[in-house]
Amino acid sequence: MVPGSPSARGDAAADAAATDPIHLGWMQGTPPPPERMIAFADGSFMRFPRTRWSFSHWRELVPTIEVARGNGPVTVLARSERSEIDALEFTPLGGSARMSWQESLAANYTDAIVVLHRSRIVYERYFGAGGPEQPHIAFSVTKSFAGLLATALMLEGALEPAQRIAHYVPELGGSGFADATLAQVLDMTTALAYDEQYEVQTSRFHDFARATGMEPRAGEAGARSGCEYLAGLAGAGEHGNAFVYRSVNTDVLAWVMARVTGLPFHVLLRERIWSRLGMEADAYLQVDSAGTPLAYGTLNARARDLARFGQMILEEGACQGRQIVPAAAIREIRRGGDRTLFAGAGYATLAGWSYHNQWWIAHDAHGAFMARGIHGQALYLDPTAQMVIARFASHPRAPNVQLDPTSLPAYRSLAAHLAA
Repeated sequence: MVPGSPSARGDAAADAAATDPIHLGWMQGTPPPPERMIAFADGSFMRFPRTRWSFSHWRELVPTIEVARGNGPVTVLARSERSEIDALEFTPLGGSARMSWQESLAANYTDAIVVLHRSRIVYERYFGAGGPEQPHIAFSVTKSFAGLLATALMLEGALEPAQRIAHYVPELGGSGFADATLAQVLDMTTALAYDEQYEVQTSRFHDFARATGMEPRAGEAGARSGCEYLAGLAGAGEHGNAFVYRSVNTDVLAWVMARVTGLPFHVLLRERIWSRLGMEADAYLQVDSAGTPLAYGTLNARARDLARFGQMILEEGACQGRQIVPAAAIREIRRGGDRTLFAGAGYATLAGWSYHNQWWIAHDAHGAFMARGIHGQALYLDPTAQMVIARFASHPRAPNVQLDPTSLPAYRSLAAHLAA
């Protein structure tokens, strides 16, 4: 099973209240009764509404590795609660009836949400299996961490955006990545015999998910690790001509960074970011059968720690007076990618946006940009409003087009409210 596929959704999609995992009793008892068990091997961990529990308990289902917080003090987030936010109203994309901020949280099956304004917590809520101390899988929000690290390494001269991938990883010399440039991998303009459709069982994404252990294997056929799958992936066309979102690019990026720095992705993330921000807790990443950490969508963390990361980005790479990543790296990401190529991908809810260095760039008046993950994971940054939104969710559908109509206008409305 994979996120959002029709067979993975399982039970008919009921509303957030009716699928509350605590109320439904998933995995309660020692041992839980068979009808309330959730497991990886049978795919039940990805069947809605079981996902409302499993997304907050990923480490109990698959092999993982720590991204340690280090031994420093926790960066305190001051609080200035804004109780009026719940009643804030907006009009969903393509709709006419008004919706409140509070209603949008339920509509999007929110598990955790933290809003910072001028580095202070103004709003924090948890639902279902979420909680202040409960980590949650961030899915493809993970990609943006990898993109930031790569951008910093390029500024340091350790990586060259125009260099071919096979130069860094000779094992990919016979793959479709061989003659792609690092910049094309970062911006997902590679041309590959690979498609990423979460709700289509014949999509090549499923092969990659099985190879990396994000999905149970069915028999012995197919690659048995992420690197093996990437090395065998063929090309299809000319690189650089189209933006096509493909998760395989991010694990190639992580492989390149590991080869150049000598550090696997979880160590690079720990040493350069996670241990330097005063996080409350360790994060963790899933590993494949070879013990390789997966960069394309397996980071698990607390919501407040994701918000701390976002605040560092808003402050152009600084935290508590220390420069964590170069300010130029943040500016390069915010510059955005080729908007014409992005428009060709047909994202109906993201008109005028672009994709650059594994981040989604709005190109709006506020300069907003995002890290996004399936089923509603989001880190939304608005520099003009000085606002950070960190959200975890367990929406029954994987594609964010299902959530954008009741998420993006809510974020913009809140930004305008806070900026005022």
